[in-house]
Amino acid sequence: MVKIRLRRMGAKKNPYYRIVVADSHFPRDGRFIEEIGTYNPLAEPSEVKVDAERAQAWIKNGAQPTDTVKNLLKKAGVI
Repeated sequence: MVKIRLRRMGAKKNPYYRIVVADSHFPRDGRFIEEIGTYNPLAEPSEVKVDAERAQAWIKNGAQPTDTVKNLLKKAGVI
């Protein structure tokens, strides 16, 4: 199954995430199909940048967003 999920980047205790489309069998920070956005939880307020067209296209084709990504997409106004 294809999922839209977060890929952790950044240093220790300084997380930065990329929103990626990946097969559910791939590791969290491993191989992915496409990067569609970023999420910075440490910024005040937290920054969410998403390519809305690509996210909607992937969801339309059957990709399942994780609970956290679904909340971020709602916050960004994509869903």
